[in-house]
Formats: sequence, C-alpha cells, structure tokens
Amino acid sequence: MPAPELLQKLLTAPAPPGNEGLAARVWREAAESFADEVTTDKLGTTVARVNGRGEHPLMAVVGHIDEIALLVSHVSDKGYLHVVQSGGWDAQVLVGQRVEILTRDGVVPGVVGRKAPHLTDAEERKKAVQLKNLHIDIGAKDGDDARSMVAPGDQAVIAAEPLDMPNGRVASRALDNRLGVFVAIEVARRVKEAGGGAGPVASVAAVQEEIGAHGARVMAYGLEPDLAIVVDVTHATDSPGVDPGELGDHGLGGGPVITRGAIVSRAVNDLLDEVAAAEGIECSTEASGRQTGTDADTVHFSRTGVPTAVVSMPLRYMHSPVELVDLADVEATIKLLTALALRLESDTSLARW
Repeated sequence: MPAPELLQKLLTAPAPPGNEGLAARVWREAAESFADEVTTDKLGTTVARVNGRGEHPLMAVVGHIDEIALLVSHVSDKGYLHVVQSGGWDAQVLVGQRVEILTRDGVVPGVVGRKAPHLTDAEERKKAVQLKNLHIDIGAKDGDDARSMVAPGDQAVIAAEPLDMPNGRVASRALDNRLGVFVAIEVARRVKEAGGGAGPVASVAAVQEEIGAHGARVMAYGLEPDLAIVVDVTHATDSPGVDPGELGDHGLGGGPVITRGAIVSRAVNDLLDEVAAAEGIECSTEASGRQTGTDADTVHFSRTGVPTAVVSMPLRYMHSPVELVDLADVEATIKLLTALALRLESDTSLARW
C-alpha cells in the first residue's frame, strides 16, 4: 500500500526550521480545497478551520511541519561547506549522505564528506563522529566557485525520496513530523465530510518545533483553543536495542500512542480512552514525567492554560533519512481523533479534576 498522495507531496517538499514555505504551501493548498477558513500567521504556522454547530469547544489538532536540517556556517577557500545543526542530528547518521542545499536561486546538490577510514588511525576510528569534522562537498573548484552557488545561512536537508515497503510501511526522511500535519488535515477533512461537530476543528501545521516549539506557542496564544491534541511520532520499541521497559511497549502496527503524565490533560485522555473503546481502536501508552518533547510543552500553558493531549505514532529510526512507519497506525490515529471531534459536545467537561 503506497503512501497517500498528499503525504507523498509533503515528504518530498523540504521544510527546515524557519524556512517551511515549500511544504507549507502543499499543506495549505490541500486545506483550501475543503476548509471554511485557512490563515497563516507571521511566523508561518498555518491553521485550517472547519466550522461546527457552535463556537465551542474549539479543538486544535496540532502537527509540526518543519524537519531537522543543517545550516551553512562557512564556505572555505577550497570550496567546502561547513555546517551547524538546526534540530537534533546524530552526526554519525550524516556521513555519506546526499543533501539538498536550499539557496535563493534554487536547490544545489551536495554530499556529506569526511576523511576516509584508510586515513584515520585506530584511536580516531574509536571516536564518535562529530559534526565539526564533517563538511558538504558541492563539487566546487574553489571557494569563489562555491560562493557563487551557496552562501552562509543557506539550509540543507537530506535528499531521500519516500520508499514504499511491504506490509503498508513507508520509509522516508521527515516522517517526523509530516505525519502529524497529514493526520491534522485529514481529521479536519473527515469532520467536514461528516457534517461538522459541536464546535470548530482547527487543523494546525506549526513551524519551528524542532528548535523549540516556537510556532505552536504563537498559534495557541492567538487561536485560544478549548482543547488541543498534539500529533507527533514516538520511538517504536520493537526494533533491536530499544527497551520497552524504559519507553513503553508500542511497536509498528500497535496503533496510536497516548502520552500520560504531568502536563497532559487527564480529562482529554479519558475522552480519548472512551472513543478508542467505542471505535475498537487499539492504543498504547507512553509515560512522560516532565516535558513531552513535543509542541504540547508550549501549547498547554498558553494564556490561562489549554487542556492538551499528545497522540503519537510509533516510528523507527527517528531523526534519520530512513524513518519508518506503518500506515495502519496513521489511519488509526486519524480515525481516533475524528471520532473524538465528532463526539465532543458544548458541555463536555475538560476540568483537570
């Protein structure tokens, strides 16, 4: 089963933090085909609103559209690009990767290079790769040639097309978190097709999550949702070396993962549990004693507080060019949140206790 067309388009559009426009335009165009209102704020976060029978409860479904990237910090006189990270990279993953550098004049291809293993001594080979010891090679003859193509401040993403795999699974860069914005827009679309709920649904494609959840912070302040569901990915615990005892037991095909812990709303989680049971949707749990590492960390304390839940999809190999997901988990997440939106009533209690 191939990835849905919209998800494919989102995965092939680069969106480094602060420069999410290409992917955001794909998302916005899809939203404009059905939403009652589509707006974009000054940071670049886009909100697609589907009206309900009344103005409350306003439910925000929040995904982030940015992806981890690299930022050119220096162009050497020999024509090599030195970079810093924009988001959480493991430098070892970058070795030997092809990249796309986003310049004002278009995309410049490059490769991530380092000193060949033949030229390193035994002690060097024992050490973990550091980003400062890597560079991007764009095939330039010298520094002037390189500077004619690329400038400091230009951003780069991994060049990795989505790969359809057996059993309804897909591998790609940026599944973290194009999956979240895909779920968000699908929930709004299906609520619209069902005739709407008691209150509006606001589907959100937030920017700059990977560098601090800045887009979601601004969005929540302006939108003032009555409740928010942050949709993201979490570590699948069915791959070698990953401990379910530490993270919870949620492998590929296990369905949506509901975060339980300090900052998430027990009332909203109770509603999710009720909906999952009624719809026959299998869910699992992730425990979070402090921050969740998602947009929920800023959304939940906007203004006087927003009852917030986090629903995630299990993902293997996070923050790599080969992130891997089961599309059945994506569909189950869409069904769960659509059913929640349609079940909410104007008098649904969202009190914490």
